[in-house]
Parts: sequence; C-alpha cells; structure tokens
Amino acid sequence: MVAFSSFLPSLLLLLLPSLQHHHPHHPQHHHPQQSFSSQHHPSPSPMHQQVGGLLIGNLGNNTGNGSHSSPPIQHAGAEDTVHWQQQIVKYTACRQASAPHYRARAAAIAGRMSNNNKSAISITDPNRPSSTKPNGFHKKDNSISGQTSDSDDGSGTPLGRPGSALSHPSALASPVVVSSDASNQQPWSGLDLGGIHLKTLSPSLFAFSHVTSLYINHNSLTTLPAAISLLRKLTVLDATGNQLRAIPPELGMITTLKELLLFDNQISDLPPELGTLYQLDVLGIAGNPLPESLRLILEKDGTQALIAYLRDSCPVPLPPPDREWATVEADNGLSPETAPESFTILCYNILCEWYAPGATYPYTPGWALAWDYRKELILQEVMGCGADFICLQEVDEEQYNDTFLANLSKEGYEGAFFPKTRARTMASEEKKHVDGCATFWKASKYNLVEKRVVEFNQVALQRPDMRKSDDMFNRVMSRDNIAVVCLFENATSGTRLIVANLHLEWNPSFRDVKLVQIAMLMEEVEKIAGHFAKYPPALLGPDRTPGPSYSDATKVPLIVCGDFNSIPESGVYEFLSSGSAPKDHEDFMDHLYGSYTTDGLSHKLNLKSAYASIGELNMTNFVPIFKGAIDYIWYTQNSLAVTSLLGDVDPAYLSKVVGFPNAHFPSE
Repeated sequence: MVAFSSFLPSLLLLLLPSLQHHHPHHPQHHHPQQSFSSQHHPSPSPMHQQVGGLLIGNLGNNTGNGSHSSPPIQHAGAEDTVHWQQQIVKYTACRQASAPHYRARAAAIAGRMSNNNKSAISITDPNRPSSTKPNGFHKKDNSISGQTSDSDDGSGTPLGRPGSALSHPSALASPVVVSSDASNQQPWSGLDLGGIHLKTLSPSLFAFSHVTSLYINHNSLTTLPAAISLLRKLTVLDATGNQLRAIPPELGMITTLKELLLFDNQISDLPPELGTLYQLDVLGIAGNPLPESLRLILEKDGTQALIAYLRDSCPVPLPPPDREWATVEADNGLSPETAPESFTILCYNILCEWYAPGATYPYTPGWALAWDYRKELILQEVMGCGADFICLQEVDEEQYNDTFLANLSKEGYEGAFFPKTRARTMASEEKKHVDGCATFWKASKYNLVEKRVVEFNQVALQRPDMRKSDDMFNRVMSRDNIAVVCLFENATSGTRLIVANLHLEWNPSFRDVKLVQIAMLMEEVEKIAGHFAKYPPALLGPDRTPGPSYSDATKVPLIVCGDFNSIPESGVYEFLSSGSAPKDHEDFMDHLYGSYTTDGLSHKLNLKSAYASIGELNMTNFVPIFKGAIDYIWYTQNSLAVTSLLGDVDPAYLSKVVGFPNAHFPSE
C-alpha cells in the first residue's frame, strides 16, 4: 500500500499487481534440514581440468570406477510402452557411463573427431577462462527460451495474437528482453564428477551457478544437499548409481531441468515439489524401489504426466508473513496532518481467466490455476483492503459483471469498465470474454463526473503525422490496448481527481509501441484534465456553496496506474518520471512515428512513481523467466504526496517459490 498527502486529498496507494496473498488453513509441512561435509573421496590425479567445455574431476587412472552392483533392468510389463522403452534406453546408456569421467572422455573423443585442425583437445584452467568457445559439450545457450518466434526483430520472444496465451507474460514469455551478462560467460558449462567414489558434495560446488550439466553418477552419495537448488541453470543432472534414499524437495526450484537421471538408487518416494519441473523431458527412475503407482504413471503417459501428478498432489506450503508498511515523509511540504482529505487506491492485474491455461503456467497446480479458486482469493484481497479506488486490469465483461460488480456493489462501490478495442468487431457473446480495464470507487465518497476510454490504436489513426507511417499501421494499429480515464468529485468537498487505469502492450519486441502508447495517453490526459479544469465548481450542501476551482490541467490531481509492462530502466518509465524522452530514444529502435521521432516526447504533468522515494518494489511480476517491477502508480507531485507504502513480499518466502500464480497469490 501507499499513502499520500496533498493540497487536496491525502492519498494512500495500494499497489497489488498480484502481490497480496491468501492464508488458507492447512497442516504445517516441514522438511528436515540436512548438513553435508565438504570432504571428497581422495582422487589419484589433479581435479578441475577442462575438456571440450566440460569441467572434470580428474583425467588420471582410477583404481575403481565407483559403480556398485545394480539390479537387472526392469520391464514395465508383458508389453513395454513407448515411454518405458525410452526409459530403458536412457537407463542402459547411463549404466554404461560408470567409468570415471565417462562423459568428459566421450566429449574429448567427439571433439577430436570433429576438429580436423587439432590433434588433441586443449585442457585449460577454468579460473583463467579462454576466449575460445567450448567444443560442443552442452554449449551454453544465451537465448531467453528455446522456442522459435515470429518476432520481426529477431528477439526470440513470441508475438502471439491479441487474446492468445502468448499475448501475455507467462512462464513462456517475458514482458522485457532479458539479455545475458557477457562478463559472466564461462569457458565451460558442464561438470563431470562421475565414477570417482564421492561420498559427499562440497558446498563449494554450488558456487558454480553457471553450470548447465552436472554428472555425479556412479559414486557413493547417500544424500543430495538442499543447496543443489542454487544451480538454477542446470538442464541435466545425472545422479545414477549412487545410494540415494531420498531427493531434496528443493530440487523443484531448478525449473530449467530437462533431464533428471536417478537410475539405480534406493529412492522410495518422490517429493511432490518436483511438480514444478515443467520443462523436464526425462525423469529416470528405473532401478529404484518407488511405489508402483508412480512407475505406472510414467510407464503409461510419460515424464510430464508424472510431473503433473506430483504438481497437483503437492501440499499447500505455509503462507508468507503479511507485507509490511513503510511510512514516507512527504518531499513537497504536504502531510497527513495538514491535508484536508485522504484516499486509498488499489492497482491489480488479476490475470484474466483466458490467459491462464495450464500450458501457460505449467508450474502451478491445476486447482490453484482454476478461475473458481483464483477469483475467490482475488475478491478477498480486493474487498479486504477497503480501498477508495480499485483499478483492475485483465478483467473481461463477464467477470466484471458477475464477479466484481456483483460483489463490490454490496460494499458500496460503483464501477466503470471498457474492453480492449477488438471487442468492437465481435458478437455479443464473444465480446464478453475480451479483457479490459475496470475502475471501482466508493460511491458514498466520490461522484463520477465522466468516464472515457482511450483506445491507443484509434488515437494513433487520428494523428495526421502518423497516417503516412508504415510502423504505425504495422505495429501500433495491431495492438489493441486501452486506458480507462475516470473524472471524480469528492461528494463532501467538491475536490476533483482524475484516475487513469491502463494496460500497455506486453511484448518486449514492441517496446517502441509501449512508448508511443504512453505518449498518446499523456496527451489525451492533458486534454481531459484541461477540459475538467474548466467545469464549473460543484455546488455543495443545502446552501449550494461552490467547491474548489482549477485554473488549468496541471492543477487537477491525477493518478496514472496500471500494468505498464515496463521496467524502471525503460523508456516508458523515463518519459513519465522526467517529462520527456528524446526523439532518438533507443526504445524507438529504427521505427518512425511522426513528431515523436522527429521532435521527441514531452508532458507537463509533473508525475512521480509512488515507490520512487524508497525504491520500486523488487517485483510486481514473478514467473520463472522474469522477476521485476512492471506495475506502477504515478501521481502529480504538486497536488498529492505519498505518506505510506506497502512493502515487498517476504524474500524468504520467494526464495522457495518458483513463480506466481500459486496457492497464495492468484495472479502472476
């Protein structure tokens, strides 16, 4: 939450783009903490050498291969299924990799065969990285995701059509481009500690956070430390042929895993927390005394079916503690003591039902993703805060009427809703499922004077300087985002307030469009505020006393809030906070937008982000591939002041969570 003081109202802002939580009643679950020795079994030759991009334990001769007696290969039944056949093929290959550093040696041989210009594979010190690329052993992939894209700028981010699952940030797509840090590049990405009689894993191992492949197979390990979850880039973990009796639930935090090979151990059960491994292609379980029910799921339907079963059967974890309030000292001379009025505002992207299929958030249990479950949590959060203004994004017409207005009206709220532009061309039944923005207010405290919708693509079409721009037609016109602008008067004092509730384009490939959209909104809001300032003052009380008057647009208090899909380093944030953006701003890229790219952008509204005085929230969007602030509440500094803010979600809780939505947070 956020609180303000002002020449008019003292403003309390509640920023909740999915950050409130529900505290379901459930039994408490604890996982025992384990300690591990950093001592390694002695190895006869030097450790930490590099072969073909793979760091290995040693390249000398061992007295043994570290393997132990293994049971015969299991068969699923009289007639093996395709999934079990694949399991056995992988099982056989892993058994054959029992010699010391088998993978590293295989990579070296492959490297020699593929490199005609070298007679040997160089071995380098990993602490002195070479500038040459590794020889093809799990080469590091710098892309955000492994999927192809129709993106016209080659960013690798899927564009998606408006209204589709891929037209929305999710586990599959980030709202901003996340580039890899070249300074952290390593010459090797695989680590082979296989077949060398290890009994424990050193804590220092988990400092290699860049590692994508870890081979600890055919050793004498009896446990895996929870700290293994620090290796958040792992795609392959092979722990075949050890003496493991259990798997740490923290392993479920490594959502990048594609192969988890646990063949030939003594594992009697799988922690349900592994259900978050939504990218896992192979879960190797043969050769373990696991329950028949788990093996049959994998046998019949494959790895992802078993992961889904674990995900949906996972117990609800303990909820986080309540978010703490931070008191803010006003920097413009306003304070709650001197302010005649105060109000609160809640901003919340609720995650529309149609943007949340299981495939889009595959780490979330099906029951927690279901709209019937999520809407109850959302209603509890929205109604529980008791805010004077509630600004929601991604609400469709049916949800607006049946879920929100139906319940909020009982608490004295009225509302205004507009869907995205595409609803114009749809039949009445279809348009009910088009999302938009909804604003609610306490009718006993504020009177709605006027409501307007700003359709960004329609505003662009009306600009003469953009009509000849191919970029306007090809990029801006194809995105149908909107803003809902409501004009209010205080029922008691007659003071005025404008609340703009918006949802900008999400796709990072269209960061130019985001900047164009916010520029158009500021122009429209300035016009609306100018007209509002000229309205005659409200007449108050029995004696019809005139309320306050406003000389121009900049004097009318203004809130601009919503889902901006833009980080603090973006052009959108820079423009709003500074009041300008140069004509050659990098977010325009090479696109042309009339006066915006010939003269630059400017506005006169003197805006400030509510959280700017203490630092933006660490995140308002939390999914496996992106964690950051993209939702904001902006206010006019000359007429409003923040007095308190609702802080971040507990970091300890977040460290154990893959992403939102989950059992406690119904939106991402």
